Amino acid sequence: MPRVFFGVEIPSEVKKGLLQLKSPINGARWQSRNQLHLTLVFVGSVEEDALATLGYAASLVSAPSFEVEVAGLGAFGRPEHPRNLWAGVSPEQPVADLYRQLSNQVSAAGFETEHRGFKPHITVARFRKQAASIVNLLEEHRDDRFGVLPVTEFVLFESTPGAGGSVYTVIGRFPLQPPLDETELPDQI
Repeated sequence: MPRVFFGVEIPSEVKKGLLQLKSPINGARWQSRNQLHLTLVFVGSVEEDALATLGYAASLVSAPSFEVEVAGLGAFGRPEHPRNLWAGVSPEQPVADLYRQLSNQVSAAGFETEHRGFKPHITVARFRKQAASIVNLLEEHRDDRFGVLPVTEFVLFESTPGAGGSVYTVIGRFPLQPPLDETELPDQI
């Protein structure tokens, strides 16, 4: 049974900046280039024959494309004993709106989704229980800017366990509406 989630792919330039954060911190498992993404809705294990229904539900999302800046760092868990290190996005509102609409469509189609509060972020590292403090890392990179993330589509990822952590494979793409370009509006009569 495939284990799946919806997310946004990250451009190479943004990944490059995030990968430069990697430093020797005890207990850290740094995400690889291919693992960096922004999770929208985690669904979990889904029967193979239910993937088409899940894809149809996602296709009902009608949201405009947008851009966010990937900037700043934060942690889940206390920085002295972190669970995750993440990069933030700004503004958060368009990502939260996309999440809400997608989550509603997926739930309406009968799929269970996570019910924790949604915080748009890109996981950069995960930590084992006895991880070292990241207080200094957070302080040093608090105001770093990693680049622009254009969100013109979201994807359905399959997550497969691997020796170096999970391997994420795109199994579906869902385009967003192009932003309205006011120079292309029809002339008023």
